[in-house]
Amino acid sequence: MSTAGAADPTATTREPIVTLEDVHVVHRTRGGGMFDRERVFALTGADLAIAPGETVGIVGESGCGKSTLAKVLVGLQQPTSGVVSFAGKDVWSMSAAERRQHIGAGVGMVFQDPSTSLNRRMSVRDILRDPLDVHARGTRSQREERVRELMALVGLPRSVAGVLPSQLSGGQRQRVSIARALALEPGLVIADEPTSALDVSVRAQVLNLLLELKDRLGVAMVFVSHDIQTVKRVSDRVVTMYLGRIVEQTPARLLPEGAQHPYTRALFSATPGLLSPLDPIPLVGPVPSATRPPSGCPFRTRCWKATDVCAAEMPAVEAGAAPPGTLHELRCHHPVPAGTRDDELVELARAATRSATPLHVEETA
Repeated sequence: MSTAGAADPTATTREPIVTLEDVHVVHRTRGGGMFDRERVFALTGADLAIAPGETVGIVGESGCGKSTLAKVLVGLQQPTSGVVSFAGKDVWSMSAAERRQHIGAGVGMVFQDPSTSLNRRMSVRDILRDPLDVHARGTRSQREERVRELMALVGLPRSVAGVLPSQLSGGQRQRVSIARALALEPGLVIADEPTSALDVSVRAQVLNLLLELKDRLGVAMVFVSHDIQTVKRVSDRVVTMYLGRIVEQTPARLLPEGAQHPYTRALFSATPGLLSPLDPIPLVGPVPSATRPPSGCPFRTRCWKATDVCAAEMPAVEAGAAPPGTLHELRCHHPVPAGTRDDELVELARAATRSATPLHVEETA
């Protein structure tokens, strides 16, 4: 079902299919004794709600928590604290069997690399029938018919039903992954870097297939990718993550100049169109460690707008400058005025970098 002409899918008035409330994921690093292992803050204070039929893109640098967030949404990662609800039910208050049934049937996952996410010993037919068998959907003949429907849905010829994944091209394997994710007619599909392992020539085909299926079936989708321009193209709303935190949620149609967090603007400035010169907003310094995040705002050690208040306290969630009824939130003490051009920000950032004194990083852990 296409969203064209419908109400704004980034509005907050629709009942969400999945919600995260103050979700934290903390890992312990390997090595050392029981009491001296470091903590890795993979996800910190995540609040997110996704409406039925909405596509939410997740962007950020490597290690920012994108894949951890995706695993939490699909029930593969139990939070250290916080609440994850799917279809109105608290996921981690259920028994393991209840959770497998509730999440397994309601959420589909498309992984980054189909060559490792598909069982190499199973034929295409068996891979697509497996979730139907596990959840006991229909009779044997109905399951076989559903397999044929799924293959047709993703554009796979019937002739490949009996072959192994190793005998398929990368694009065909990812089509199998997409069909498997849709087998149980889920309300939510998580696509974690679904085109990054594919040849450039087939990425557009797989991306267009995902968009077509999303509109046709009306499922909600979370699209995780390093390709920021692609995320903008496919999404209704874009979530920016930095060092395990959600720092901004912006309607995709307003990007890039409608974004107000300095990090979001820097990300988009580094990925210009083919005809635009590469003149990104400069960021100074390395990304801080997730084991010892900075005090206050996590981005302040690289931000040209940072002041003492940024080191002293974490910014509260504030409404952005998007039109009323449209969800736009960010955490920033000094947001960029909406509509500011990239070239203006480049000059401001360069001037601040030239005059700035080194920032002291106060560790919180």
